[in-house]
Amino acid sequence: MKILLTGGAGYIGSHTAVELLAAGHDIVIGDNFSNSKKDVIDRIKQIAKRDFKLYEIDFADAKATDELFAKEDLDAVIHFAGYKAVGESCKMPIEYYRNNIDSTLNVLSSMRKYGVKNIVFSSSATVYGVPKQVPLKEDMPTSCTNPYGWTKYMNEQILRDTATAEPDFSVVLLRYFNPIGAHESGLIGENPNGVPNNLMPYIAKVATGELPKLNIFGNDYATKDGTGVRDYIHVVDLAKGHLKAIEYSCKNKGAEVFNLGTGVGYSVLDIVHAFEEANNVKVPYAIVDRRPGDVAECYSDASKAHKILGWTAEKNMVQMCRDSWNWQQNIKL
Repeated sequence: MKILLTGGAGYIGSHTAVELLAAGHDIVIGDNFSNSKKDVIDRIKQIAKRDFKLYEIDFADAKATDELFAKEDLDAVIHFAGYKAVGESCKMPIEYYRNNIDSTLNVLSSMRKYGVKNIVFSSSATVYGVPKQVPLKEDMPTSCTNPYGWTKYMNEQILRDTATAEPDFSVVLLRYFNPIGAHESGLIGENPNGVPNNLMPYIAKVATGELPKLNIFGNDYATKDGTGVRDYIHVVDLAKGHLKAIEYSCKNKGAEVFNLGTGVGYSVLDIVHAFEEANNVKVPYAIVDRRPGDVAECYSDASKAHKILGWTAEKNMVQMCRDSWNWQQNIKL
């Protein structure tokens, strides 16, 4: 298959690109590099030992999106492109709604125009809002606590409605939990522009001394140590979930949703201590005020993905921490 990866130079997109190429698929990456680096493209090629096309493109631009679809004879889309920081979305809601929803509408319009019927969407566990119970299952009620989450929620609805209106469409909605880690080669990993919004790259930069300390947002949640609990999944496991989702979309029509997580909840302090122990480094931290839009506890029931997609997360927390540190030490090489 020939698969377009919107936002394919990003953290999850780049790892998914490697897995798709390894499985024999052809890919096209489109990215505006607003939160990724151009050198990741050569790193993907180095790992996969295969070439592919790259378009520097903003998918919020309808004309540019249409031009890409006109040039490439695509079979499927994996839609990663979008702004992704919870805290930032609370400060910049208009920008988040405009970018994340426009890009999806543009991609879907071009798919319909050029006869591309399969799409896998990068959704998020944030659509579960404040959980009334955990683990989270796909049939639980959805709601949100921040604009980022609402963009995922709205995009899911747009995609479901499209699948209902166009019976030959196949839509797979993947609700991610918290991806961390990096490719074992140390060539690709999470490398955001500016100060990291996500926990693991922040920890890694504190461990190298690039940042003075880790700010932990709140220690008064109703959890075992007061810090937020999340389901952390190795990014390579997550990438392999997209491969399974593409295979599923080729054989099934309509819309389906899957959680991709480990089913295990770790607190922020669990991650800090695991990182220190796995890599024999110290991570200074300070407790600061809670972040707007955060919830106390969030982890998955991923049994549906196991049953229907044949997918299970395989890598443990030690591997996640070691691969993150290996990547951090290789970023500037």
